[in-house]
Amino acid sequence: MISKLDRRNKIKARIRGRISGTPERPRLCVFRSNKQIYAQVIDDIAGNTICSASSKGITEGNKSEIAAKVGEAVAKKALEAGINTVVFDRNGFLFHGRVKSLADGARKGGLKF
Repeated sequence: MISKLDRRNKIKARIRGRISGTPERPRLCVFRSNKQIYAQVIDDIAGNTICSASSKGITEGNKSEIAAKVGEAVAKKALEAGINTVVFDRNGFLFHGRVKSLADGARKGGLKF
């Protein structure tokens, strides 16, 4: 029997085999825990995080609304850093619920992917 974490890590490895962040088009990586959601814009060639945002400190709204606010926040920071197109990395999570809300918030904030 394969555990949920092992399954997600297998999916994550498959995704990361296909996509990679470049300086022109970095990777928008999402991590979702039970309580928080985090987003980072990463340049994989240089190996550094350009900007990030998290749901820590945001209390109003349900989890999906908070995720959308995090998406808008990371989009704002990325646009200030001169990035307007990214590659979306769902990090092994299914593209629905909070992950989808974050992606929609980032699109609303001005990122293209």
